[in-house]
Amino acid sequence: MLAARGAALAGWSRAVEGPLGGAGPGWAGGLRSLHRPLPLPGGGSTQRDPRGWQETLGAAVAALREGGLVALPTDTVYGVACLAQSARALRRIYSLKGREARKPLAICLAEVALVYRYCHVNVPEELLQDLLPGPVTLVLQRSEGLNKDLNPFTSLVGVRIPDHAFIREVARACSGPLALTSANVSSRASTLTVSEFQDLWPQLSLVIDGGAIGDVQSPECRLGSTVVDLSVSGKYTIIRPGCALTPTVEILGKKYGLTSEPACS
Repeated sequence: MLAARGAALAGWSRAVEGPLGGAGPGWAGGLRSLHRPLPLPGGGSTQRDPRGWQETLGAAVAALREGGLVALPTDTVYGVACLAQSARALRRIYSLKGREARKPLAICLAEVALVYRYCHVNVPEELLQDLLPGPVTLVLQRSEGLNKDLNPFTSLVGVRIPDHAFIREVARACSGPLALTSANVSSRASTLTVSEFQDLWPQLSLVIDGGAIGDVQSPECRLGSTVVDLSVSGKYTIIRPGCALTPTVEILGKKYGLTSEPACS
């Protein structure tokens, strides 16, 4: 593990010497020559290897600030992130996935307090605290604080605060929202290990290997987050059942008395 980590960090260090995505040894070129991801020490626990954690965190943040795409673990499946305020990075993430232009991206934040900076919230803060951090995407009215190039076709935005320390630290260090999507080509199954999306590695600036997320043999582990629309006061609409449907519905309906509305077909 230590040897693999050392080799990956050395390669990453070489990669940043050149321009991003250029003909020289830029981020993408460096990883193509590496053919290996950067291990996340302790599977994401800062207690086990603080120095290794900070090195991996620094690599991820540097890649994102250069406008790159970074694959990393979340609390549900592997995701690909970029800076939500970078129009160029957003275009790259759509190209990577072969994603339809009118299919929105969610944003990833470090903490609940930041939701108010990028969204108009019409539910109690306690409700947000009950659901986040967790495997839930909350769809809210977006504010003027978000990049207009992010989902310009809708006034709504999905918000994720994963219950995974590493990605939240990355978001916190970037001082702005991340755009986040699953690490797979559109229409293909979500991924639980980095090897499952190895075909995407050459197009990524950095791949963070946090180990397997859940049981790779279980279809339920690939469902992704539960997506719920909270943009209408007093109501909620389940857009995608995901992996946390039952507890989410119990919180929204039983605890806060929100009314369920069917999703538009």
